[in-house]
Amino acid sequence: MQAESPKKVELAGVGAGFGELAAAQHAPRYDGVSILLHWLTAGLVVILWTLGQTIDFFPKGAPKIDARSVHMVLGATLGLVLLVRVLWRASAGRKLPLANQGWLGVTAKVVHYGLYVLVALTVVLGIFNAWQRGDVLFNLYKIPQLIPGDRLLKRTLGELHGDCADVVLIVAGLHAAAALAHHYLLRDRVLRRMLP
Repeated sequence: MQAESPKKVELAGVGAGFGELAAAQHAPRYDGVSILLHWLTAGLVVILWTLGQTIDFFPKGAPKIDARSVHMVLGATLGLVLLVRVLWRASAGRKLPLANQGWLGVTAKVVHYGLYVLVALTVVLGIFNAWQRGDVLFNLYKIPQLIPGDRLLKRTLGELHGDCADVVLIVAGLHAAAALAHHYLLRDRVLRRMLP
C-alpha cells in the first residue's frame, strides 16, 4: 500500500475552512514577468490618457513641447512594453486555463486580445500623428512632417488617436470592473492570478 503524501494527510484531518485557505494560497497565478508587464501596461495607459487630456493646459513654448515630448516617449515605451508582453505570453509566460467556461470565458479572452489590438492601434496612430504634426522632441529633435501642409490628415490622425485612446480607457475600465466583480461579488480567485 502506498503512503499518502504529508500534505494530503495534513489537509484530510482539518476542516474545510483551512483547506479552502490553503487552496487560495496555492491558486494558479501568472508568472512575475507577466504580472509586471500587465501592471506596467495599465499604468502607462492611465498616465498617457491623462497627459493626452491635459497637454493643451500647458503654456505654449517649452512647457507644452516638454509635455508632448513626455507623452510621445511614454507612448513609445507603451508600444515596447506591449511588444515584449505579447512575445513573452507567446513563448515563456505561464499559460493558465480560462477562469470561466462558456460565454464568460470567451468574453474575457476577446476583451484581452481586443485590448492588445486597441493599444497597438493607439500607439501606431500616435506615431503617425506625431509624424504628420512634425513634432519636436524636447527642443532637441524635429520629427519631419509626413505630408507637409495636409491639415486634414493632421486633424484626422489626431482625432483617431484620441478616440482610440478613449476606447482603450473605457474597455480597460470595464476589464478592471469585471476583475473587481470577480473578487468582491463572485469571491473567486480570478483577480489574485494577476496580483503581485
